[in-house]
Order: sequence, then structure tokens, then C-alpha cells
Amino acid sequence: MPSSPSKPIRRIIHADNMDVLPGMGSETFDLIYIDPPFNTGKKQVRTSPTGKTISYEDQFDDFEVFMKPRLQEAYRLLSPSGSFFCHLDYREVHYCKIWLDSVFGRSSFMNEIIWAYDYGARSKKKWSCKHDSILWYAKDPQSYTFNYDEMERIPYMAPGLVGKEKEARGKTPTDCWWHTIVSTCGKEKTGYPTQKPLGVISRIIKVHSQKDDLLLDFFAGSGTLGFAAHGLNRNFVLIDDNIKAINIMKKRFGPYDEVEIQ
Repeated sequence: MPSSPSKPIRRIIHADNMDVLPGMGSETFDLIYIDPPFNTGKKQVRTSPTGKTISYEDQFDDFEVFMKPRLQEAYRLLSPSGSFFCHLDYREVHYCKIWLDSVFGRSSFMNEIIWAYDYGARSKKKWSCKHDSILWYAKDPQSYTFNYDEMERIPYMAPGLVGKEKEARGKTPTDCWWHTIVSTCGKEKTGYPTQKPLGVISRIIKVHSQKDDLLLDFFAGSGTLGFAAHGLNRNFVLIDDNIKAINIMKKRFGPYDEVEIQ
């Protein structure tokens, strides 16, 4: 499975990722992004646009036993100049950082990106939790893809302090990304419980991969990585063991004949 094939790779695989990943070739993927279960200790439930209830259990007796073999596979599968992104929240991200340091090496840790949003219920007993963490590791911290010019510019919060020219150009994002969640009534919504917004995933793809690169998400869920990759002329492999996720991806990629479902 070459990283720059003559024939595009657009593949969705219905399987447990650990039944598939060990059989894939080493250093195959140029970018790997995963949005694994957050180990919230409860069932994740959403209603799809068609009215169907979609859910999965999000609780593990030993999250480390579940995650570490998958992180080791991610390292093996990542190309020498590739980047790996792991998307979690406050419950497990600090543990996962330690596990990833042991797999990739501490020098390969590049950023903790904070995705902040402002939607949903407010706690009256603690500071309301309104952010996720995305850990970025470069397999080789001296040589990795980073397309600075592909960053979209965002408005200055105090434009009067920077002058008209800079105000018109805007600024590049930092490691704190403000972006709304997927709207409950927007066109982007699939109904999958933990669907991430295209804007966040597209930013990662544009900056950290090149046209025709091969991307992997082995906790694919609603398939947002693949959907964004398709629109940005990247190749992708998506893996998920939840038939409800597979059915959502079938519908989402329905207009595209070249998407192969296994």
C-alpha cells in the first residue's frame, strides 16, 4: 500500500483495528489521526438526522491495556516524516501523553493542541469543561511535514493594536483553536455521538500532509478524517468495528463511487 499511489486509495474497513493494523506494512501512512473512546464511563448516545439512535459503550476496565498496543501500531505504521495526532479529553490525555512518550520518545512530542468550544450545559459545581486536547507527535522531530502557508488566517482579537495591514491579513492560529462543535441542526451533522468538526480535522490535514498522501484513522466513527481528506485530494483508510459507524460512513460517502468498503 504505497503512500503516493497512481490509483487513489479511499478505503473503509469494518473490523476491530487490532485485527487489521498488524497486517499493514510498516511506514505506510503519512498522517495518522485517531479520536479513540474517551473512557467517560458511560454510554455515548446521539440521534441521527433520520431519527435513529446511535450509541456505544465508553468504559474500560484498563484503558492502558486497550490503548498501548494501538499506539505502538501507530508508530510502526507511520512514515519517517509522518505525524500522529491523538484526540482525547481531560480524563485520559495525561496518561496517554506518558504512554506516547514511551512509544515515540519525548523528543517527538511537538504540541498539545487545545480545541476549545462554547456549547452545551454549564456546571454549577465546577468550571465547565469546554475543551479537548490533541497530542501531536512527529516520528522524526527534525524532519516532518508542516505547511505553514496552508494555515488559514484568523482575525486578531484586538485589531486596533496591530495596524490596518496586519488586521487585513489576519494572524496564524496558535496551539489553542476556537472552533464550534458540529451543529445539532447543521448540514455537517451525521448523528454519530462524538463527531468532530470538519474545520478542525481539515486544518490538521492541510498543514501536516501533502496532496496524494495516505492518511489513517483507525477509530473512524463518522469518517470525518476521510471526508476531509477526500475534499483535499488525499488518500485515506478508515477502520471502525461499530456497524452503526460503518453505516453512517456508507451514507456519507455514498456519492463517491471510488470509496471501497470492506
